[in-house]
Amino acid sequence: MLICQEELTIETSGRGSYELTALINDLLAKVEAVTGICHLFIKHTSASLMICENQDPSVRVDLETFMSDLVPDGDRRFIHTYEGPDDMPAHVRSVLTQTNLSIPITSKKLALGTWQGVYLWEHRLEENKRTIVLTIHS
Repeated sequence: MLICQEELTIETSGRGSYELTALINDLLAKVEAVTGICHLFIKHTSASLMICENQDPSVRVDLETFMSDLVPDGDRRFIHTYEGPDDMPAHVRSVLTQTNLSIPITSKKLALGTWQGVYLWEHRLEENKRTIVLTIHS
């Protein structure tokens, strides 16, 4: 049984989604994980992980539109604004979404559906460096 752990650092240019599927599959091929589970965990409270449609980018635009309506920047109810008007909304977005994913590995790749991709969802407006821990059980 192979168990290994890697950290990925992803630089974002601000709010939006960043596909990680190919990067993760490249790592799985390097460690020769044939079958098993890939667990991902993001070490931040203002970004999240998601499995989402990867064919039509308008899906992610619509998700961002929905989330902006649900948790608007600058909401006067929030008192935690230390880093700006998107500070607390980014934390709420992270709590409403996911900070970890577990995905099966099949034939040295993530066993995703035809139109699925793995994404980091950045909730802050400014650029950031995000760290994701991958734990592979194969």
